[in-house]
Amino acid sequence: MTKLRVGVQLGPQHTTYNAYAQAVREVEALGVDTIWNWDHFMPPFFGEPPQKSEADPPPYGNHFEAWTLLTAMATLTHRAEIGCLVTCNSYRNPALLANMAKTVDHISGGRVILGLGSGWFEPDYLEYGYSFGSAGERLRALETALPVIKQHWAEDAPLPIRSTIPILIGGDGERVTLRLTAQYADMWNSGAEPEEYKRKCTVLDTWCDKVGRQPTAIERTLNIYGEPTMATYDDYVAVGVQHIILNVGSPWDLSSVEQLVQWRDSRQASL
Repeated sequence: MTKLRVGVQLGPQHTTYNAYAQAVREVEALGVDTIWNWDHFMPPFFGEPPQKSEADPPPYGNHFEAWTLLTAMATLTHRAEIGCLVTCNSYRNPALLANMAKTVDHISGGRVILGLGSGWFEPDYLEYGYSFGSAGERLRALETALPVIKQHWAEDAPLPIRSTIPILIGGDGERVTLRLTAQYADMWNSGAEPEEYKRKCTVLDTWCDKVGRQPTAIERTLNIYGEPTMATYDDYVAVGVQHIILNVGSPWDLSSVEQLVQWRDSRQASL
């Protein structure tokens, strides 16, 4: 039986660094298996492109860059794995990203996970001068980047501390994203409802068969918002979820994280 794991995504927006750092320390002390941030350049929940009028500035608020913050998270923690849920492939050259991930892998003592996605938040692209392009173009860029990243990990000194850094791919696209997951990833992340999650797992299993990988080689993770009940967690486990990641934002009420850890321990003890 696969061990259940739980994690928390701490949104690096509308907070201070000191408050964020304290939240990181506290969730590790609570016993989560993984701690995540996200890869945006501004708070993603306002959704509108930046307004340049000084008379009407956008209400974006505080926000911190993902990989700089991951380096700090590596030094703030001792046990939990850390990662970005997920890194936008468009923002960094794949060879550079491979080196960044490997560096944080060494800083953390072999605890980094490379979460990757093709990108979706257009305001980031517009504000920082990246070409947004089409969804197809961004997916093709992700497909090109994945083997480059793996090649650099296999060849560049120093090698990663682990035999390889785990790759998590986030997204539900059945024709490309799940195929790339089957080909390259060690973990898959989705936020789908239980029955849809189950169907997506079946699609991923089919892609694994086609590319010659065991479906069990890919850990099935869930990104979940709000304050779910233990019954909700049980529903997800019933459809194949192995790793539940709860989103928490500032101000840092971590009671839901404590409940998630307690659920994991109780559920694991019963298996």
